[in-house]
Amino acid sequence: MSTEQAVLDAHYMARALELARKGLYSTHPNPRVGCVIVQNGQIVGEGWHVRAGEPHAEVHALRQAGERARGATAYVTLEPCSHHGRTPPCADALVKAGVGRMVAAMQDPNPQVAGSGLARLAAAGIEVSSGVLESEARALNVGFIKRMERGLPFVRVKLAMSLDGRTAMASGESQWITGPAARSAVQRLRARSSVVLTSAESVIADNARMTVRADELGLDSEATALAVARPPLRVLIDGRLRLPLDCAFYQAGPALVVTCSNEHASRYQAAGIEVLAMPGADGQVDLPGLLAELGRRGVNELLVEAGPRLAGAFAAQGLVDEFQLFVAGKFLGSSARPLLDWPLAQMRDAPALKITEMRAVGDDWRVTAIPVPSVSV
Repeated sequence: MSTEQAVLDAHYMARALELARKGLYSTHPNPRVGCVIVQNGQIVGEGWHVRAGEPHAEVHALRQAGERARGATAYVTLEPCSHHGRTPPCADALVKAGVGRMVAAMQDPNPQVAGSGLARLAAAGIEVSSGVLESEARALNVGFIKRMERGLPFVRVKLAMSLDGRTAMASGESQWITGPAARSAVQRLRARSSVVLTSAESVIADNARMTVRADELGLDSEATALAVARPPLRVLIDGRLRLPLDCAFYQAGPALVVTCSNEHASRYQAAGIEVLAMPGADGQVDLPGLLAELGRRGVNELLVEAGPRLAGAFAAQGLVDEFQLFVAGKFLGSSARPLLDWPLAQMRDAPALKITEMRAVGDDWRVTAIPVPSVSV
């Protein structure tokens, strides 16, 4: 391939990724996918996957292109599907349309596809290539990829803290550590997630609903409408079922309550609230087991918004893929609550983090960090 063609491929794939991002808040449990069809150096068709059960990105782009798709190049951010799900195979649609070349950002990690879509196109005489802007494509669908490869959701832990690493006053008061811009960023994190998970302790302390608030998203009208139409499932960890049914959290919509025992679950179930017993060996909820169960339910991205105990438990058990830290320019003092309840005895026990991004958000800072795997000596 010539350098010029490689540059063009990257250019058109960047546009396909831009389209795919339009589905950031709506495609669960499907991946976010964009497609661009190019004929003689001109874009003749574009599309993106809006929501599960509706046409895929390739179908939208082919409809727009019409006869101009024949002999054209199709750029897709994820290998076209080759199996019948809720929609027909996109690989077949591309073959029928007569495209001459197909460029994918990455192979589909779904075992039902896993290269078979590309193989079907190649068998039809279509020139096929993959790997253009692959890292960007993978970043867009980290949750879907992890669920397909490991059966588990991608776990983000959101934490808001002061400069001295505190999350709330000793009384439990925590509203508001950060400013409006940071709170808007958190709302967008919620909206892109399949699940928002919290603890009874956090809900009681803040009378929290853990919903997506449309007026705080800071998105355009189209994205806001999509985000509000597909709210994340709210999951509550309440080992002793102590949160009353008349609290704001339960009044805010459907929720899944995870506890250690079904002994007192009947009154919650009678109120239409699903109760899931996931007892762990230590008398706490089995968090790894819960993640596996949510993976089976099609959860791609899980956002943990909880206090130091539950957030610390996720961290201590090695269940966190990414930390989202919002840092406010204030001190809360030595009596305030710590960021994580995670006792560490020695410096060598301190887990390493790789900071992948740091940016100002209003008057606060947003730090994205990922755990660095420990290396056995």
